Amino acid sequence: MNDTEIQLIGSARLPTRFGEFTAHAFKGAVSGIEHLALSVGDITGEAVLTRLHSECLTGDVFGSCRCDCGEQLDLAMKKIAEEGRGILLYLRGQEGRGIGLGHKIRAYALQDGGLDTVDANLALGQEIDSRNYAFAADLLHQWGVKSIRLMSNNPKKKQALEAAGIKVVEQMRHIVPSNAENEKYLETKRERMGHLLD
Repeated sequence: MNDTEIQLIGSARLPTRFGEFTAHAFKGAVSGIEHLALSVGDITGEAVLTRLHSECLTGDVFGSCRCDCGEQLDLAMKKIAEEGRGILLYLRGQEGRGIGLGHKIRAYALQDGGLDTVDANLALGQEIDSRNYAFAADLLHQWGVKSIRLMSNNPKKKQALEAAGIKVVEQMRHIVPSNAENEKYLETKRERMGHLLD
């Protein structure tokens, strides 16, 4: 759902194993979905280190080896903390590239039967990737972010942000080690979805 109006609910200090962040909770006016932003330092201005991270309950919380999401989240927090300036936007309501948790689990079963991640979504009558980044662009505008260095392998994120008026001065590959469970998944993202993966 396309949220272009967002409301700040509250902010608080968030100490983590990577360092201290400030957590900002937001609510989308249209969807009602609550999103989270983690920031370090002064994030206004130019070339802000930025990660847009789509919610992935299985990877981020339960450590699923079927994807690289949890490791990418950890790497982004580590890089931002080390740099001492940056923002991580944790976009909720985007589970399974936007198909939702239930469909995502059904897609997993289809993948176990031989389909790749793209064909599994299509077999369920879902889009390959239905995410949008209106909330993210709106938030960056509101915070006075002029340009970003985007930690992402997905060229569509860069395109969507630039179409919304956010200048991406650098798209930084955000690669974590693969494993036996996610090699085919990553290969599909590279070959069929154009992700910048080695």
